[in-house]
Amino acid sequence: MSGYGVVIPAFNASGTISETLRSVAAQTVRPEMVVIVDDGSTDDLASAIDGIDLQMQLLRQDNAGPGSATTRGIAALSTPLIATLDADDLWLPNKIERQIAFFDGSPATSGVFCHLRNFRNDRPDAPEAATVPGWLRTTMMIRRTVAEAVGPVIDQAGGRGEMIDWIARAREAGFVLAMLDDVLALRRIRPGSLSHGRDPERDRGYLQVARLAMQRRAQNKAGSS
Repeated sequence: MSGYGVVIPAFNASGTISETLRSVAAQTVRPEMVVIVDDGSTDDLASAIDGIDLQMQLLRQDNAGPGSATTRGIAALSTPLIATLDADDLWLPNKIERQIAFFDGSPATSGVFCHLRNFRNDRPDAPEAATVPGWLRTTMMIRRTVAEAVGPVIDQAGGRGEMIDWIARAREAGFVLAMLDDVLALRRIRPGSLSHGRDPERDRGYLQVARLAMQRRAQNKAGSS
């Protein structure tokens, strides 16, 4: 069984991160290290994480976006496997165990994701019944070699789309990404969060990701002709 570390980018997350960290501490397979990257927060993140029973490292940087913070956290780890998690989401206790077991049984797989349920910030004990495939940071577990080969998580306009872009680049590079059918994570939905609702200004990131993917396909096609 391979050891793993966790990366959590955090921006003004003192109200939720302790609950997030407790869900990490409750894993049936505990991490070797949790790296929290404070992305220019103005709240007291250090006090919010104090007292959690985990090996943790808190890094600080000027506000540059969740992609930049994720990239810096990955660089700080030396574990063979890396799991990432948003600072307001939760893992169910057997998430990591299931993902590591999949890696052990499928050496050709480069990354493992899982299904999730959404829950409202004001009703943490009542997740929605619908499940969705979680192609996002909170569900991702990857091999270190993949993170190094694909490169940084690049922040997009409006603060959205950076993980869609990274996953697309990983697939284009030929890495195999698997999706578990199991619901192993919960995503918090709250007004003001980057993932909440439609917003034309924030959604510019998704359009930019689509344009970049088309540009890469055109370049690859031209290079092969």
